[in-house]
Amino acid sequence: MRMELIQPFINSADAVLAQGLQGPTSVENLSMEEEAYRRKGVAAEICLTGEIEGRIIFDLAPQTAVKVASCMAGAELPQSDDLVRETVCELANQIIGNAVTTLNDQGFHFRVHPPHMHTSDHGAKSSEDTEALVMCFNTASGTVFMNVALRYHPTGVAQHAVAGENVASR
Repeated sequence: MRMELIQPFINSADAVLAQGLQGPTSVENLSMEEEAYRRKGVAAEICLTGEIEGRIIFDLAPQTAVKVASCMAGAELPQSDDLVRETVCELANQIIGNAVTTLNDQGFHFRVHPPHMHTSDHGAKSSEDTEALVMCFNTASGTVFMNVALRYHPTGVAQHAVAGENVASR
């Protein structure tokens, strides 16, 4: 996985979490995952198709999800509240939206699918051409996990290279 695809998501998550939770964040425990994804709590998944394809999962322990949703709502919420799950999806939307803007500005073209709750205990395993990068964002409300598994679509790489050459030759 290339850092040029990942860095916009890291930057966006750091900025959105710091602003939304009104406090500093730190990125820790970056690791490449080959095993199947294991959900930790309340998780939202967003898929991308096009020149870049794959998925990003934002995952929060149940008590962290409640703290984050309560902070963003400005009121204490119960763990069972649908607003907690909706907040995790909205947080994922904001983070992906910022990252996608950066990638679009770099000339990539792809479709972002709406977030959905990732409810299974295990997700897909990494494949030979798609590995997953997992990182933790430590916040005052708890840890937010981001699992990014992206790859260039084989035809998208060639098209992006040609588009880059055309822009460079202007």
